[in-house]
This record gives sequence, C-alpha cells and structure tokens, in this order.
Amino acid sequence: MRVAVITSYFPSSGQLWQGRTAVQTLRLLARRLPLKVFYPLSKPPAFLTSSSRASARLDPAWRPRDRAGLPEIDVAYIPYPVLPLISRPLNGWLAARAVLPHVRAWKPEVLLNYVIYPDGDAALRVAQALSLPLVTTAIGSDLNRIPNALVGRHIARTLRGATRTTTVSADLARTAIRLGAPADRTRPILNGCDTSVFFPQDRTLARRALNLPERSITGASAQIALYVGRLDLAKGLIELIEATARLHATRPGLHLYLLGHGPDEPLLRNRIHALAAASYITLKSAVPMEQVAAWMAASDLVTLPSYREGCPNVIVEALAAGRPVVASNVGGIPELLDDSCGRMVAPRAIEPLTQALEETLSIEWDPAALHAAHRRSWDNVADDLQHTLEEAAQLTPVR
Repeated sequence: MRVAVITSYFPSSGQLWQGRTAVQTLRLLARRLPLKVFYPLSKPPAFLTSSSRASARLDPAWRPRDRAGLPEIDVAYIPYPVLPLISRPLNGWLAARAVLPHVRAWKPEVLLNYVIYPDGDAALRVAQALSLPLVTTAIGSDLNRIPNALVGRHIARTLRGATRTTTVSADLARTAIRLGAPADRTRPILNGCDTSVFFPQDRTLARRALNLPERSITGASAQIALYVGRLDLAKGLIELIEATARLHATRPGLHLYLLGHGPDEPLLRNRIHALAAASYITLKSAVPMEQVAAWMAASDLVTLPSYREGCPNVIVEALAAGRPVVASNVGGIPELLDDSCGRMVAPRAIEPLTQALEETLSIEWDPAALHAAHRRSWDNVADDLQHTLEEAAQLTPVR
C-alpha cells in the first residue's frame, strides 16, 4: 500500500519543530510501507516576503533525520502562490493545483492528511481528481479556530468527503461530527510519546545535569513547576504567572520555568517584571525533545492551563516521564488526566489554578505508577493509523 501524505504540518529547514507529533507516527509508517510527504508550501509574492519568513529560508533539499543522522521520511516541498489573508479561502484549491501532478506521478493507493484546512481541502481535491480514498486528520486548532464562514464551509466539505476522519481526541471527534463528518467514518486516535525518551528518571541527577539549584535563593528546598510549549496568552500563561506569584509566598522554594517561544513573550516578561518575580519565574528558549525529557525529569510537576486544546502531547510525555500534571479541563485533556495523576481546573481562573498547584506539590507521587498507567507509544498510534489506512484503501474512492 503506497501512501501519499499531503500536509504542511511537518518540519522544514525553516520550522524544525513543526508537526512533531505527525512525524513521530509517519517515521514508523515509513518503515512499514512506501510513504512520501507532499508539503504544500505557501509562497506570497517576493515584495511581501520578509527575509525572516520561514518559507523564504526554506531549503528544499532538507530532510528530517533519525538519531543516526540518516533521512527517514521522503518529502517534497511544493510551493503554491498566496496573497496573505486575501487568498485564504482559495488556498486549498491553489495548493491542490500545485501538488496534484507530483502526487499523480508517485502513484499512491491511499492519501493521508493532517490539518483540515487548507491542507485537507487540497487533499480532498487531489483524491477526487485521482479517484483515491482519503484519510484526513484533525489536530485541534484546525477545527477549534475557524477564521470565517467560507473557510468553515471548506472544512465541512472536507469532513463530509473524506473516506475516514481521525482526530487526536474523542472531544475533537465530537467537534468534527458537529461540523459535518459522518459519525460512522470518524474515530479518535490519541497521541502517544517516545517511551524510550520519556520515562521516569532521577530528579536530583536531572537537576544537576541542567545546572539547576537544589535550593532557592531563600534557602528553601527547590521545587520546580514546568511549562513546555508556545508562549501564547491562550495557553493560560498570565494566569500561571499570577498563580505562581501567589504560591511563592508560602512556597519560597518554588521556581516556574517556561520553555518555548511565541508571540507573547514580551507581555509575559513584562508581567514577570511587574510582579518582581524574575528570581523565581524564568523564560527559556525551546529545546530538543531529549532535553524536554530532562527538564521533565527535573520537575516536580508539569502544567498546561490552556484556554483550549486538542490532545496536548506535553501531557502524554509528562505522565510517561512519571510527573504529575496540572492542566485546564478543556478539549481532550479529560481523556488524559484525572486525580490519580494530577489536577484539572477551569481555564482563566487564577485562584483554582493556585490551589491545584499547591495540592499537586503537596502529594508524594509515584513516578513508576504514573508511567505504567500512561505509556501509550507512537507504535500504538502507528498501528491504529495503519489499520485505518488499510480499511480506507478497501473502500470506494472519493468522488
């Protein structure tokens, strides 16, 4: 079974960490069957393109590599023309025009897609042109943040037309069905994690390896709360900073580390400064996956107080690493988390978040038990997706 994947939810030389969860699954599928990624690359006119834009820096010869440095997934980066904002409702059609001849030449038997618009719209158009079955995958933001009604109609059309739709959570599957996906053709496939990287490790050794202090500047024993992800206010980070500042009064050894980058970093730094909290709240740049595991090992808890989520992989990774989680009760998070492995709170609520952090830091958690109960691997995800692809390949092609 030859599988063509149509998506820009995938790394490039300009965005090395884009689509990390998709890559984890695709690298395993690529070892089992012929697979190639066709990456529709939006290209605005040169006069609108800054030198800092990722697409302007993209090296079409770049490939994601395994730990031995060898290419592991075949990918073609295929540009298509766009006008920022103006062409958004047409981007699926424009991407399909560009990608179609490349996919046709590769002669796949089934199409796979991540992100419903514009990539899924493009994939559906290609599937119709080639009379092929299509498995499309919703990741969360593509269904939860629909920018306008016209894009919404394209999304509904894609969900109705796909042979199968998969989602990263049952909550997102319900959203897909509400938006038009037939219930009998929709199924959740929860994310996994690399359990050879995320597993319980000694906290003291991890802190020493990262040069983290064992005591705070007040002399209190250090406790670490960790956030890993995009620096975006919608992740609840102002509330997290406020909650940490309140908690620090009774837990002077507490230190919050925020790992990542994003558009709201200046606002977060300003709030930390306004609270005079720079001695115990630290922003650090994004790090590779192996270093994320080390930071989780060094932490006492991992937190994600987002306003909305699909199936956040950071929670799967934290639990596999044997660390409890404090997160918002939104999206697919209740499918991952309960009181046996952390605490859930309402989003945007500082006092409940403060209390949940306090409770979680007060419990002596068993890392081995957390890992044993939450160790879904990417092999499990690849098994589920391969079964769905094989099932779709036997069905009537998209018309």
